[in-house]
Amino acid sequence: MAQTKTAAKATDEATGSASPEKPQRKRITRRKAVEQTLRSYFEAMDNRDAEAMAAHWREDGVEDIVPVGVLRGHDELRDYFESLFAAMPDARTTVTRLVAGEQSCAVEWRLEATLNGVPLMGIEPNGKHIEIRGFDLFELEDGELVSNTAYFDGAGLARQIGMLPADGSGADRAMKGAFNAVTKLRRAVAERSNGS
Repeated sequence: MAQTKTAAKATDEATGSASPEKPQRKRITRRKAVEQTLRSYFEAMDNRDAEAMAAHWREDGVEDIVPVGVLRGHDELRDYFESLFAAMPDARTTVTRLVAGEQSCAVEWRLEATLNGVPLMGIEPNGKHIEIRGFDLFELEDGELVSNTAYFDGAGLARQIGMLPADGSGADRAMKGAFNAVTKLRRAVAERSNGS
């Protein structure tokens, strides 16, 4: 009988099935808690509630919104999102994919809005409808957000609101042609300077 228990234990250890339920359940529970925190955060974003969004963050949290800049602490985070929602009062945010780990979470999202409120980062509202897809990578500690790196297509946003010409349009081709002409001229000047 002792041999049978020992053999079964050795088999369980070799296959990885020796009492993994408790640690596995803890990991699942932590992932679910992370997922719930981020779903709550994006629900606050969809409700355009900057105060509720800031409440998810640790006081010294840092958000790096790549096309915008780095935001530090509750006040900067709240102020940024308040200005965003004031510029786009009808903003709607949808989570399209969420992958939660034990202390991190990746979220793909889509934001639809009309730029018809107050100026957005110095840009006057012009009533343009925008659709932005983005990706955030969050880190959490003790149920609070401590860091996030957020990515979205800033050039695509600029095209949608009319700051940049539509991709492939005549104005876009002219702008790229002018840029390429200047680049070639600089290269020729540099080559001539290096050759003399």
